[in-house]
Amino acid sequence: MRLSGLQKEVLGLYRQCLRESRRKPETARSHFQLFARREFEKNVGIDKKNFAAIEFLLRKGRRQLEIYSSSGITDIH
Repeated sequence: MRLSGLQKEVLGLYRQCLRESRRKPETARSHFQLFARREFEKNVGIDKKNFAAIEFLLRKGRRQLEIYSSSGITDIH
């Protein structure tokens, strides 16, 4: 199955989130991974043709990733 450009971006963002979680303390990694999974699952029902909503969520996700990637953030609940 071929993925659209937006689908590739969404999967890429998810992979980036999981990669960043590996940089966090071992005790908090699962919290970051679970948070990322929940955030993506919240929006799994969005219509694939609703490009505006998907692009908005991608921008929001990238901003959140940038914030949570900070070395000062060591855990998330």
